[in-house]
Amino acid sequence: MEIPRKNLIPVATFCGQCSCGCPQLSIDPDAEPERRVVITDDFGQFVQMSTDQFTDIIQQAQEGSLLADVTAAVHRIG
Repeated sequence: MEIPRKNLIPVATFCGQCSCGCPQLSIDPDAEPERRVVITDDFGQFVQMSTDQFTDIIQQAQEGSLLADVTAAVHRIG
């Protein structure tokens, strides 16, 4: 599956401290609603999700549960 690039609306760049192609958050206005939010990584891979799914991620981050879960997972792998 090719990353949709034609009409992506950039929202945020994560990192931005280098020229290595930092991860980006974009909106694809031409995508189906369940694929409208696009996150690309610095390797060109991407994830598409609905705005509802992305909103859930944001809520978990704001509540602190996402950070706690990620921290616990990282500690398990050492």
